[in-house]
Amino acid sequence: MTQALATAPNWARAARQLPPESRSVTLQFDDNALLPLLYGEHDRHLARIEQKLGVRLNSRGNRLTISGSPERTEIAETALRNLWRGLERGNHVGSAEVEAALRMAEGEAEQDPRLPGLGDLPQIRTRRGAIAPRTPAQSAYMDALARNEMVFGIGPAGTGKTYLAVAHGVALLLAGQVDRIVLSRPAVEAGERLGFLPGDMKEKVDPYLRPLYDALHDMMPADQVARRIAAGEIEIAPLAFMRGRTLAHCFAILDEAQNTTAAQMKMFLTRMGEGTRMAITGDPTQVDLPPGATSGLVEALRVLREVPGIGFAHFDERDVVRHPLVGRIVAAYGRADAARGQPGRAKDRDGIGK
Repeated sequence: MTQALATAPNWARAARQLPPESRSVTLQFDDNALLPLLYGEHDRHLARIEQKLGVRLNSRGNRLTISGSPERTEIAETALRNLWRGLERGNHVGSAEVEAALRMAEGEAEQDPRLPGLGDLPQIRTRRGAIAPRTPAQSAYMDALARNEMVFGIGPAGTGKTYLAVAHGVALLLAGQVDRIVLSRPAVEAGERLGFLPGDMKEKVDPYLRPLYDALHDMMPADQVARRIAAGEIEIAPLAFMRGRTLAHCFAILDEAQNTTAAQMKMFLTRMGEGTRMAITGDPTQVDLPPGATSGLVEALRVLREVPGIGFAHFDERDVVRHPLVGRIVAAYGRADAARGQPGRAKDRDGIGK
């Protein structure tokens, strides 16, 4: 850590000897104009770091002192250093970025020291700006998308599985590495029967595919999204339209894959043609299929687990990047399902279920 800081010209670090159970680190910044952005309005970013880690932060001029347990102090130091580097690159720092920096710093503290730092992994770059991972699992997922032709992103709602897959596809399209993006979902209602929907085929399936449109509009201006859809460079279609097709030179995403049947999943995976990459995302704990039907996602995770060339990225409630309450809700439901003994509900990062 000392060596890493020594190579950064805009940082200085000094530590004084304290009892083994406590540690103090002073960070010095050389750009006073950026300090208000780092600290937040009324020092709210510093207050959040203190609350989350149980450390004390004291600022005097362009110096910031961190005091607390050695482990927590190290995490706070890493988080602040990463936030500062982001500010130097012109990135925005808000509450979401502070939470992300804390999650990433905690992940770096837990990971194998022989592995590269999580903050060193490449970002996904779109015309709306760079998209960086906000949790260690997101970082591993982005790495898997870059390295593998087919990746399964598995985990609860709000962990960024679909969003990052769409971002990766948009980056490949803008770079000319694929000719088009194909986004698909099974048209299954979430526990309701909507009956017959009015309109033409596009109007009937759009409600099911709305999350994919929302993600696209975050990556590109709305007029460009519409233009590329009209030109066929972006195709959004229900899963039922995939049978008999070969998807070549594209990036294909199957979202809400837990609501595919085993036959539908096999059908989609075997559409893969020359120059195509695929991302399959879903949450095995939110299956909306009729009782007794086997989820194609659950079966695929079991059948394809040892197949070379396929990457698997697992998320849990720690990776939820929506409102913090969402993570606690996911964890509470997970405990309730585990207590009822429902198979496949309690999962670890490396397998389908415990």
